[in-house]
Formats: sequence, structure tokens, C-alpha cells
Amino acid sequence: MMRLGYFSLLVCLCFLSASPSTRAASTHQHLFTSTHPAMGTTYSLFVYTSDARRAKQLSDDVWDEIDRIEDLLSNYRETSELSRINHLAADAPITTDPETFRFLSEAQHWSSTSNGAFDITVGKLMRAWGFFRSSGHIPSDAELATVRQETGWEKMRLEPENRSVRFLSPGLELDPGGIGKGFAVNAAAAILRREGVRSALLSAGSSTLYAIGAPPHRTGWRVVVPDPVQGNPPLSVIFLRDESVSSANCTEKNFILNGHLYCHIMDPSTLRPVEGMLRVSVIHPNATASDALSNVVFVKRPGESLKVLARSAPQSRAIIVSGDSSNPTCTVFRWTAKLSPRCGPAQHAEIPTLSSRSAAKGSASRY
Repeated sequence: MMRLGYFSLLVCLCFLSASPSTRAASTHQHLFTSTHPAMGTTYSLFVYTSDARRAKQLSDDVWDEIDRIEDLLSNYRETSELSRINHLAADAPITTDPETFRFLSEAQHWSSTSNGAFDITVGKLMRAWGFFRSSGHIPSDAELATVRQETGWEKMRLEPENRSVRFLSPGLELDPGGIGKGFAVNAAAAILRREGVRSALLSAGSSTLYAIGAPPHRTGWRVVVPDPVQGNPPLSVIFLRDESVSSANCTEKNFILNGHLYCHIMDPSTLRPVEGMLRVSVIHPNATASDALSNVVFVKRPGESLKVLARSAPQSRAIIVSGDSSNPTCTVFRWTAKLSPRCGPAQHAEIPTLSSRSAAKGSASRY
């Protein structure tokens, strides 16, 4: 028996107030919220500003920017720039616009940095496992052998001099899923900053959140990192300020066949869904980076992930939850927030410190 699962949010937002507080009102800043469907999820904007007219203009600008990025990077829209590249780049070099080229360059950077754990060329791999059709499928060895020839980040050549893209192998297909939402959040957050916004939170569903400043009289935007077991108290509570958090997990999108859960996050080296990982959250000043890194860490597993973070993103912070959900192992990288007893205490130092501790059984204290 097979069923496809799309479950609850990985990162939950828990705000101190859902309406303007007395303190906020005294500073003439009020909290306005807006949502918008795009890129297969629902984006949410929380912004403190002076009046509804300005809030409406800000949200319109943000959603226009998100839609513009989706028009460039969608692999579902035949008219997008990414689809044009997918169709033509195997035949000849394709000159693209500066923003799409920057997106591809950033994706290529994280592929190189992670030695291929992050790979934007997994389109055919995702199709083989049925995730583009929303109907899970276990491909045969022969199918995967074909997919092996049609994936690989090294098979995409970028030429900065003329912003051209060339596929070195036929059949290559780009999938922006592991980095596209972070890229869009970055672009939209830049608009808010240019407009002088000093307190806002923008989320791309459960994938990536970016915080500008903090709510009035607060140290940051309060974000809950939930336990892998639904109904358990959270693993941690963080306060974001001028930084992003991105998360990866298998509960949001998967399929179950004969009692086995198959995750939508693929290991490009094995061409199979990642096993043994429960949840990853990465904090970074840049939303594109946090989005890519959350996928790198999920695929790489804790030991290798910590090396990548220390070498290539030392300013980041991460929590990695692996193993069995009834008794998970939590590994942290520069994580400064309080952790649930199921994770154990983190170790901290002046330089990036790596710690791993098997989680103790039992419930976490509430925050």
C-alpha cells in the first residue's frame, strides 16, 4: 500500500503578539500580516510599520518580487528562464540574464563546496522517484543507471564572461527546489531593506525564514524548532535578527510504500532518498546559503556536515537530528539557543565547536 504525505510545518512561528502590542502602538508601529501562494508553498510576511497603506504597498512589492523570481526559476512553467535552459542548454550554450546566472553560480558554489551533496541537476532523479508527479515510485536499477548519466553538477558549465550555461551531457534537468526559495526570500528581503523596513519576518512556508530587525522592544523574532515527534515539546526556540533559518526534513514531503517512508531529499551519490536523518535547521546571514546548507547537511550526515560548516560557513549555526525518532541523536554546530533535554546541552567556544550527544529519553521541558 502506498500513500503520499505532506505533513506539518518544520519550523513553527510563535509570536509574542498577534496584534499590535501597547508598546508597539506607543512607537506608532503596528504588526501587519500577509500571505501569498508561490513556488509550491505559502509565503508569509509579518511587518511592523506605521499604517495599513504602507503595509499594503510593502506586501505588494514583496509578492511581486517573489512572483518575478518564480517566473525565472520555475521548473513547472514552460515559459520560465530555467525551463528554457533545461530545454536548450544541451544543444548549445545559452546566454541568460544576470539574476538567473547568479542563481546558477550560487548553486554551483554549494555543489563544489559540498562535493556534490547539493546538486541542482537532480531533476531527472526526482522524476524517477515520482516526486514531480506527486505519486511515489521506486525506480529499477536500469532506470537509475540512466539517471546517473543525466545528473551531475560537474556536467553544467557556466561561463561568467558572457553569462552562458551549457550542459555537457544530454538529458540534464535543473531542479531549483533545494535553493530557490532561499534565493527568492533573499531578493524580497532586499526590497524591504531598501524601503527602510526595520522589523519584518518573511517565510517561504517551512523551508526558509528571514528576519529583519526585531519586533518592538524584543531581541528578535521568536521561532520554534519542533521535535521530530509530533506533539512533543520543541527541540529549541531561537530568536532571529538580521539572519535566516532554513530547515530540511522528511515529514513535509515523502511517500510510504510497504511500510517504508521514502524521503524527497535525495543523496546524489547513491541516487536514493536519504535515510536515517530526521531534521536539520541551519541559521546563516544569507537566506540562499541557509537554504542550500540545510540540504547539504541533511545529505552529508553529521560528521561530514560539521566539517563543511566549519570550513565554508563558520558564521552559521546548525542543529542536526538523526537516528530513531524515539531516541534521536542531536548534533550541534555553534547552536547558542537552549536545547530540549532530548538533545542534551550544547558545548560552546570562541571558535566553531562541534558536539554530538545521544538524546536522553523523555519529554522536553516547555518553553
